[in-house]
Formats: sequence, structure tokens, C-alpha cells
Amino acid sequence: MKRLTDTKIVLITQKTRLENLIARYNTVGQAQFYIEHHGGDFEDYLIEDRTYRNAVRDAVAYLESYGRLQVLDREFVPGFLFGEKDLVVVIGRDGLVANTLKYLTTQKLIGVNPDPARWDGVMLPFTVSNLEKIVPETDSGIRRVRNITIAQATLNDGQTLIGVNDIFIGQRTHASARYTLTAGSDSEEQSSSGIIVSTGLGATGWLKSVLAGASGIDRYCGVREQPRIDSSFTWESDYLYYTVREPYPSKSTGARLVFGKVSKNNPLKISSQMAYNGVIFSDGMEQDFIEFNSGATAEIGICHNTGNLVILITKRRLPVLTSHFLHDNIILNITHEVIFRARRTQLFKKLFVK
Repeated sequence: MKRLTDTKIVLITQKTRLENLIARYNTVGQAQFYIEHHGGDFEDYLIEDRTYRNAVRDAVAYLESYGRLQVLDREFVPGFLFGEKDLVVVIGRDGLVANTLKYLTTQKLIGVNPDPARWDGVMLPFTVSNLEKIVPETDSGIRRVRNITIAQATLNDGQTLIGVNDIFIGQRTHASARYTLTAGSDSEEQSSSGIIVSTGLGATGWLKSVLAGASGIDRYCGVREQPRIDSSFTWESDYLYYTVREPYPSKSTGARLVFGKVSKNNPLKISSQMAYNGVIFSDGMEQDFIEFNSGATAEIGICHNTGNLVILITKRRLPVLTSHFLHDNIILNITHEVIFRARRTQLFKKLFVK
């Protein structure tokens, strides 16, 4: 097959609910019987699966014509070696974007929503039909990216774990977690359901749920002012928020340090007092954890790497009037901003001056 470029593209996919059911019950018929026997709508599973498969098929068709394509299921991402210049395309739900970003370094990621009618797609600004425009622009470096702040937990034995949305520290089960929490220069022994440390990207995830629950309690108790975080807390913010889940005050444990910022000047340290079942995991991936038992201390901070997420270019920031030219078999969509920057270069003279 003749390709437009030699760019290596890695397409990350995930199994649908139907595929997971078939893996569990062996056949479509048995999966259907199980769902309908419990009163579920099996047709919805079929529609979701068909829509996703069609989206992947169309994405593969275009990406194969553009560059060297490798399709990779999400379960193989942790052990995959990405090249520094690989272009990564994720087609799935928001969680797939988050769980892919933490294994990348310099690579740019394009999030594709396979089913906009079903998924909100906070990190999935594009559809498959956009790829023909977005991929060449990203490959040529004229498409904007956002540098996503990533959280990192570092243990006293050298182990590390990073989280794009959030990091959880606590018990593997629903038992209470025991630990000493140090925020800046203040410390407190606590017993709780665990600690959540959220990034700006995770502000629409677990942290949003925590604030929604606190807001509901406040309303019921007649508190007029609702809990809210700093409005400047964005995907690029150089700080995190920590929250303690269900802290239990007693003679030996407190519930004073339950919410706050984590930054270079205000680090968060947690020392485990759990004999067993203490864990740290990130982005909801409970199976990808590191042990956090008695004697272990974790310091939570900002990872030196950032995620590079390709975004939509708004009309306000970049005018949509464009000039097109063909260069090295790539159709580049040059915006006014790029033209202005190129005006003083030989490239501008070569392309636009006869």
C-alpha cells in the first residue's frame, strides 16, 4: 500500500462491553441470555459494539493510507515501547486517554470519540471524520497541544506511580486505611477510606464526585455557600488537590487535614500504618498498584513529564481563514498565525512568492 508519509502511528483501542461479555460467556447467544435474563437491553450492547467497530474500521482505513500503522489493544499499552516521534491516536472513552497518556513522554496524543451520542468525550474532541485534517496538522507541528500536568507518587524504596487524573492511597478492600498524613509542616494521624490526589484533568472525574457529595450534604444541612475549588485549576496547573474520604475522628485519629493543595511549597507525605492490603493505584486501574504497607512512606507531587494532548483550535484564538499548499505529500492547513510567523522565512517566499 502506498502511504503519504513514513510517520509511525499507534492506534490504541479497547474492548467493548459485548466483547468482554463474550470473553466471559464464550458466545454471543450466552451473553444475550445472561443480560436479558437479568432484565437488561442486549440490543444496546449490540449497537455500541457495532458503532465502535465501524469507527475503528474507518480510522484504520485512513491511518494506513497516511503512515505506518500499528493497532494496539489497551491491555498491551503498559509494556509497549513507544518511539519518541510516534503519533498516538486513541479511540475509545475518556479513561482510555488518561491511561495511555501516563505511558507517553514526548508523543502527541489525538483523542477520538467513536460514539459522540453515547460518550461525553472531555478528552475526545475529535471524531473519525476529523482525522484526515487533524493527523497531517499534528504531524507537521501546526496543531496546538495542551501540556497536561501529571501527578506522581514516590515511595521511600524508590518505586514510583504516576496518575493523569488521580492517585488513590488506601486499603485494597473497603476496610479503613491507617496512616500519618503530612501536608506542608502540619501532620495528623488518620483513619479513613483513603486519600485521593487529583490533577487539573481529574477535576472533572473523582474530584468532581467528591465535591458533589459535599455540596449535597451542605444543602441538606442548610449551608448556603457551596464547596468549590480554585477556578484557575486547569489541565496545566502546577498544583494538585488532595481529599480524605470519610475521615474518622477518634482519640487517636483526627479529621482536620481533609482537603487542600499539593505543590512544591506544600508537599504531601503519607506514612502507612497498615500491616497489609495497603495500596497505591492511579486512574481507576486497581490491578496496576504498588503495595503501601507499614514502613512505607509516599511523597505525592508533580511528575516531570507532561502529557501532550492535541486540542481543537477555536475561532477566537486562531482564525479559520486558511491557505492550502502541498508539501512532501502532506496537505498543510496554514492558519493566519502560522503565515505571520513564516512571513520572514525562505519557506514563505518559496511557497507564496512567484
